Amino acid sequence: MAKFSVCVFLILAVFLGHGGVLQLQASHHVYRNLQTSESSSSANQPYRTGYHFQPPKNWINDPNGVMIYKGIYHLFYQYNPKGAVWGNIVWAHSTSTDLINWTPHNPAIYPSQTSDINGCWSGSTTILPGDKPAILYTGIDPDNKQVQNLAVPKNLSDPFLREWIKSPRNPLMAPTSMNQINSSSFRDPTTAWLGPDKIWRVIIGSKIHRKGLAILYRTRNFLHGNWIKAKHPLHSAKHTGMWECPDFFPVSADNFYGLDTSVLGKNVKHVLKVSLDDTKHEYYTIGTYDISKDRYFPNEGSVESDSGLRYDYGKFYASKTFFDSAKNRRVLWGWINESSSVNDDIKKGWAGVQAIPRKLWLDKSGKQLVQWPVVEIEKLRGKKVELSNKLLKGGSVVEVSGITAVQADVEISFKVTDFKKAEVLDPSWTNPQLLCAHKGASVKSALGPFGLLALASKDLQEYTAVFFRIFKGQNNKYVVLMCSDQSRSSLNDDNDKTTYGAFVNVDPVYEKLSLRSLIDHSIVESFGGGGKACITARVYPTLGINNYAHLYAFNNGTENVKITNLSAWSMKKAHIY
Repeated sequence: MAKFSVCVFLILAVFLGHGGVLQLQASHHVYRNLQTSESSSSANQPYRTGYHFQPPKNWINDPNGVMIYKGIYHLFYQYNPKGAVWGNIVWAHSTSTDLINWTPHNPAIYPSQTSDINGCWSGSTTILPGDKPAILYTGIDPDNKQVQNLAVPKNLSDPFLREWIKSPRNPLMAPTSMNQINSSSFRDPTTAWLGPDKIWRVIIGSKIHRKGLAILYRTRNFLHGNWIKAKHPLHSAKHTGMWECPDFFPVSADNFYGLDTSVLGKNVKHVLKVSLDDTKHEYYTIGTYDISKDRYFPNEGSVESDSGLRYDYGKFYASKTFFDSAKNRRVLWGWINESSSVNDDIKKGWAGVQAIPRKLWLDKSGKQLVQWPVVEIEKLRGKKVELSNKLLKGGSVVEVSGITAVQADVEISFKVTDFKKAEVLDPSWTNPQLLCAHKGASVKSALGPFGLLALASKDLQEYTAVFFRIFKGQNNKYVVLMCSDQSRSSLNDDNDKTTYGAFVNVDPVYEKLSLRSLIDHSIVESFGGGGKACITARVYPTLGINNYAHLYAFNNGTENVKITNLSAWSMKKAHIY
């Protein structure tokens, strides 16, 4: 009893010393018979990435609690220390000074309290006044109810924040018969924000039947106060299902700089992003936050479903942003799941990768967000090859040689001058993914497909094609379609080889069509139109691996296009331990 009392006293002391202001992860199939199996970690690892974040082995998923503290970036993420399938989830923890090279630490949060004994799932970090981080996360209690818990650093003088202490008051938010919360659908608290009234607010994903909810809680004292559920959600949408990993943050309508999560103002818009458990897609809306009513109103015409705006139209889920106060930018993290079979994942000994962090800002049109890989990734650029003003005739393929094609960063821009023969866009073609699947890289039209063939075999039996097509739309406007065609990405048919697509909001008459692809062994992460449309492909070639991978620029349309500029770099390996 004495030892227990001392422990409680120490925990309380840590919380009082913290300033006196003292997700369920994305759903996955539970392979109970495999959760504690040791991974094989085969020596033959052609699909391990060179500069995307992944630990040496085992399963990872959602990025959690991302932040900067005393000049050091912190990435927490869902991790199974015992195998390459989902289960036994803890908060793994790595730190970095540049968002590219990472040093691991012991897990920051793992099951140890009644309120999280069956799992420590997704959540977020809030930086409290005085530069003091606090984590809110979802725990699973003995009754398998989803509840919200609090943890703070044990030692604020440690810039690596290697130890975390949980509140003895956990859980701080829980489903009850009174608050009518679905106990199996109550997860993934966001970064909290502080209103002018000095009240903290946080939202948690939930649902009632098929209505997705962002449940709102408030408190005057983040660490020691009671979190009270608001009478109404911050926002909801019918027929969307469970909202996982919600994210709510302000963006500037005036410039490209990021904003702290608590910023309000007349030139500030707000973004609400949710991850849809039913479809494993994300969507976001841009709108207005009325703090007096504590309600969010999407812009008129916003589409609230997985056919709405997305950060990424490919393999990308459970994303999380944070405000990087050192560089005044908002940075986006996202999880790239595998497209391989469970058996292949176990043979590899690992599953899951984090996308390259992206800077995110509001487009000057105010109608969408723009994303671009953080500038620090360019430190890994090595040998460079360039090409400019190259005519790419219809039906031609040009190899980009002189770089390491399996681990590269490629920027290419195209110019089209003759639009007379552009294919007419049927008004019924409103789903870009289906359109890309129907009109893949081998289907000719006048203006396209043209783009890149990545992770290609020399004989082009295998390749991942990332390309544009130009259609003639209504009112003599031209429509640009961007596709990532994975149908020929591998000779292994056990893989998911879904083709992805997005419409890109650029005018090809007046603008060059730009494409940037980060190629990394089994990932092709592509940014079209300067980051207006992003598609991440997860592929596993059998021929185009290691030194046998090739990179090509191609034009399978009937009309010529010009490569105005192409720059490609071999990429060095990041230090990720």
